[in-house]
Amino acid sequence: MTEKKRAAILISGRGSNMSALIDAARAPDYPARIVGVFSNRAGAAGLQTARAQDIPTATLAQSRFDTRLDFENALTGILEDWGAEIVCLAGFMRILTPEFTQRWAGRLINIHPSLLPDFRGLNTHARALAAGVAEHGCTVHFVTPGLDEGPAILQARVPVLPGDTPETLSARVLAEEHRLYPEALRRVALDGTSKPGGVIT
Repeated sequence: MTEKKRAAILISGRGSNMSALIDAARAPDYPARIVGVFSNRAGAAGLQTARAQDIPTATLAQSRFDTRLDFENALTGILEDWGAEIVCLAGFMRILTPEFTQRWAGRLINIHPSLLPDFRGLNTHARALAAGVAEHGCTVHFVTPGLDEGPAILQARVPVLPGDTPETLSARVLAEEHRLYPEALRRVALDGTSKPGGVIT
């Protein structure tokens, strides 16, 4: 196969989607390799997971910087030092500036726990239940300046079951996230385009 694309992952917490990407990238025929994991929180549990697998890590607190843009410029320096070609947001709890998203346009992807464009933003599972939808799920999309507005790469659907709570629905969606994100990164690494990828079942 051709040389693997270099992917970095940005996290803020335990990084369960990060772990799914790392696991997938171990396969010899997977077209991306994880070259670094960054967190804006030094105590993020996912950093320890990455270090245990000999993946370079870095952390910076935004409070150290005068502006968000200063923070993001420092972050970009780290990503460039790693030679990152694709950046994967995996529970990275910071709103990114338009300057950062445009700098990494077409190379910055995120996973969101809803079937976008439905339920952009937070508390998606509770909102889906309140809306009475029959299906819920998750979306991997390219990141653009608008909140959760970038082109979808792939989606996975789950049924909303009688008696579901935000917690039970979240658990089923998370299982699909762990399946969906590695497949979406695989597709981006192979063709690097934002053409619609459809739904996996």
